[in-house]
Formats: sequence, structure tokens, C-alpha cells
Amino acid sequence: MRMTNLFFTTLRETPADAEVISHQLMVRAGYIRKLTSGIYTYLPLMWRVIRKISDIIREEMDRKGAQEILMPILQPEELWQESGRWDAYGKELMRLEDRHGRKGALGPTHEEIITALARDEIRSYRQLPVNLYQIQDKFRDEIRPRFGLLRGREFLMKDAYSFDADEAGLEASYQKMIEAYTNIFNRCGLETRMVRSDTGAIGGSASHEFMVLTRTASGENDVLYCDSCSYAANSNRAESCLPFAQVDSGFLEVKESDTPGVKTIEELADFFKIEPSAICKTLVYIVDNKPVMALIRGDRAVEEIKLKNALGANDIRIANNAEIEELTQKSGFDTQAGFIGPAGINVRVVGDESIRDLKNFVIGINKTDKHLTGANWGKELRLPEKIADIRLAFAGDFCPECGGKFEITRGIEVGNIFKLGIRYSEKMQATFTDEDGQEKPFIMGCYGIGITRTAAAAIERYHDKDGIQWPMSIAPYHVIVIPVNVKDEMQMMTAEKIYKELCEKNIETVIDDRDERPGVKFKDADLIGFPIRITAGKTLSEGMVEIKIRSTGEMFKVPVQEAVAKAVELVNSNHYTRMNF
Repeated sequence: MRMTNLFFTTLRETPADAEVISHQLMVRAGYIRKLTSGIYTYLPLMWRVIRKISDIIREEMDRKGAQEILMPILQPEELWQESGRWDAYGKELMRLEDRHGRKGALGPTHEEIITALARDEIRSYRQLPVNLYQIQDKFRDEIRPRFGLLRGREFLMKDAYSFDADEAGLEASYQKMIEAYTNIFNRCGLETRMVRSDTGAIGGSASHEFMVLTRTASGENDVLYCDSCSYAANSNRAESCLPFAQVDSGFLEVKESDTPGVKTIEELADFFKIEPSAICKTLVYIVDNKPVMALIRGDRAVEEIKLKNALGANDIRIANNAEIEELTQKSGFDTQAGFIGPAGINVRVVGDESIRDLKNFVIGINKTDKHLTGANWGKELRLPEKIADIRLAFAGDFCPECGGKFEITRGIEVGNIFKLGIRYSEKMQATFTDEDGQEKPFIMGCYGIGITRTAAAAIERYHDKDGIQWPMSIAPYHVIVIPVNVKDEMQMMTAEKIYKELCEKNIETVIDDRDERPGVKFKDADLIGFPIRITAGKTLSEGMVEIKIRSTGEMFKVPVQEAVAKAVELVNSNHYTRMNF
């Protein structure tokens, strides 16, 4: 490819609406252009990256026995009603209605469609196991699609679905996908870690995410991992054992204590000269349009997804001051946030496991400027009937599996896998006949990879101040050859010769034949992220060209006659290996 023919435009200024580095660099380097909020056109450079990631995925999925299909993007409401997700999925589902009044949605995922297909086509256990996958656009009406390809409203995804006769079969399919995903991301040059995650709107009994660890603020999610074993989990899923903390406030007498204007946990701890861990914090949430109280130790924070799952809810948010006042007034109290507690309030209450050990603690009693001190469960207060792990795990907590200490890093989700079980097959009456002639629902799994997210995550992980540092296996082109001055006959002849020979050896190469200043060419090469740069310039007088390795910045000279062989060696040595920085 010649740069004079390549459809691209580089920008020197960072786009005002691009908040994350991958979005900034993809726009500046001529990879994508925004059409509207969360929707982008993939330009030739981007499409080459996407195709390479897709090809790697296809090879590894096919190697594990999966078969590629293509399902409709437009999905009828009826199937979503069968699964129970038409209302439960929420506002992210892009709904529409045709001219005949038939409702449908643009597919955010395809559990309903694939289950209906299996229901119609698979009759017997002899046809199992089956794993079907597709690579296709998905649509989700994100409330804040502001992170480029990391969180768009339209994106490219590989989704696969396994059908098995029993749990043992599902486990085998699940392990195959773990192996496939590990190979896929390794071949894409990405360091990933498989972490436990919340099943979310997909549902099922268990799920794991594959996270690209960024170790910088550019990551989307916090990932907690044990320093002694393989345990790792997304922050909304991580379980932990709590480190030692003061859980006895020392108040031996139960009484209402004046706390004028003292509302926050920090203020209470300072006022009573106790640790926050000796206070029971009360929070009010609106859960499926109804108020719920959550109790947790004062030094911990509620993880809302855990709370949502504990309550089996679809929607959750923190209550505002007006809603809290309305709740307390209905129960005969006149108070405000900061002084509320569960006693005397007619509302559902859920407690975190951390409150079990509290003794002689401090808690709100629904009286302004007052708190109860010296409280104990089973005496002054009844322990909530619902006790669950609803807390956010922190770095420094202890691992529930080996007792090691949690550390934290940032990560970007690029893939996820779910054990669906009979979540969809039972509701949609998708069954097969087993060896005994009995009708049984399929045991299902589903497995997704965000292809455009993977490309964006690679940039988040591998970049510097000058631009993108693509892993060799997914770079749009392997090599760029730059004649410093296109009007210099020797430089152009040498560059053209190297370019032609590299192309003949199936090395994906670009020649920058633009009549531009050398600085512009070098800046564009670094910004776009070509892994190897060969420069034909002043060193030709010595019979040498200059090679630069983008990932390390290393530069060295080689004889002209050795340039092609050296470039081929560099490309092949990095082609399917993870780059180290």
C-alpha cells in the first residue's frame, strides 16, 4: 500500500469529545470517524485491525470444534417475552416497531435467537454437544457512550453458544472456551487475566471476564487479585475476608446520645472518638421503585450490583433526600439523611455480613441530631432477616480461598463467558430427548468477545506520547518504508526495492511516497503505530538504512542488502507473541 493511495487523515489536535486515550488516538491516527453519539465508521486502517482480530478468533474457535453461523440483527419481541427479558433488560435494549405494529429490538446479544434455533433443529442427545458462534454488529443504547470503541452503541462482537446434555458437558465446553480465549488474547499480544464476574442481564449460575490489565488509570474496572493464589474477580463480584478492625465501640450503656449536626460516618467517628468500623451505617435505596434499607459496617461501602443480586432486583439506585424524608414520615418520624436507622421503619432491610460482629455499636434511630450508642443485635435491635455479602472488596482484604492479601489493578473487559444452564432453554421450552427417551432442557453456555473493544484495549495497553504501539499480530501493516526525500532518486529507488521485496515475501508493508517533510512522515508513522519503520535517508551514503522498532524505540542501521531479511525476521519473531514493555 502506498500512503498516497491510503484513505486516512491524521490530526495533530486531540478531539474535544475523546476522553480515553484509545478514542483520542484512533481519531487522530485516522482509524475511525464519529457518525453520531457512540456510533463510528471504521476506516481502512481500523478495518484491517478488526479483520485480523476476527481471523484469530475464527481460527481458535474452529480449532475447538465451534461452527460459525450468522443470525439476524432484528429480533422479534415474542422471543424476548418468552425468556422474560423484554422488560428486565432495561433501557439499553434498542426497541423498535415496524409498519404493522410488530415490536422488536436490535440485538444486543443473541441468547433468545440461538435458543429458538436449537429448539427447532436439535431433537436428540446424539446431536450434542454443539457450539455455534457468529461475528456480528451488536446494539446497546448506552446512557453515556463516551469512551469511543470501549463503550459504543454499535459494536462488533463474537458471540458463541454451547448446548450440552448435562452439567459435565457444559463444564467441558466451558473449559474449551477458556482455552480458546487464552489462545486468542495471547495471539493478539494482550496480557489478560480471567476474573470472576457478575452474570448481569445475561443470567446464569457463573461467569468470568477476560480483562486486559492496564495498570494505569485508563482501565474501566477495578480488578482485585490475590497475591498468593489464582483468585481474581471484578470489583462488583469479588468476595473477601475482612482484616482486623474495631467492632466494639466500648459503649457499655444503651442510650440515645445527642449528635447535633453530626451526620456522616467520619463525623460520628470523630465525635465519639471511635473507629468507623464500630458504627452501623444505614443507606436507603430505591429497588424496583420500592425503598429498601441496607445496613453495613461504617468503614465499608455497599456494592450496588451485589445488593441488586441479593434482592433479585432489576433496577437499583440510591434514594435522594426527599425520598428518605418521605419514607421516615410514613413511619411516624420526622428526620433526615444522616440520622436514619431500621428500627420502626416499615421497609425491607438487608444487612451485609460485616454487621454480624458489631457490639455496643452506634446507629441512627430516626431522630434528628440523635444516635443510639451501645446497641447490640438481639437486644435493642433485631438482626435483619436477609444477610448477604453486599460490600465492595478493597485492596488489603483477605482472599476467601487461601487467606492471601488482595491487590488491585485496572482492567478492561474484552471477553466474557457464562454458564447459562437452563436459564433460557427451560423458559423457552427448548428440549431434547435423552438416552432414556425423556425430554430435557438444553444445558447452555454463552461466550462473548468484544472485537472492537479488543482493538481499543490494545491501544489503552500499548501506547506512548507519540501514538499507538500495536502488537505485531493485529497491526494494520507490519512495516512502513520511508524515503526521507521522494525527489532523491537513490532514496526512492532503495525504498521502492525494499517495499517490493517485502510485499513479495507477504510482509504487509506501506511505503510513504508522499512529498512531505520528514518530520511529518515520522510523526504519522509513530501515531499510526507501524511496528517496524525502515528509513532510506542520509545513511544511504554509507550503504545503510535505518530500522526503528516502534514498541521499544530501538533504532539501528543495517546494510541495504540486509534490510528485507532483518524486517522479515523481526515480523516473524513477534507475529504471535505478546509484546513486552
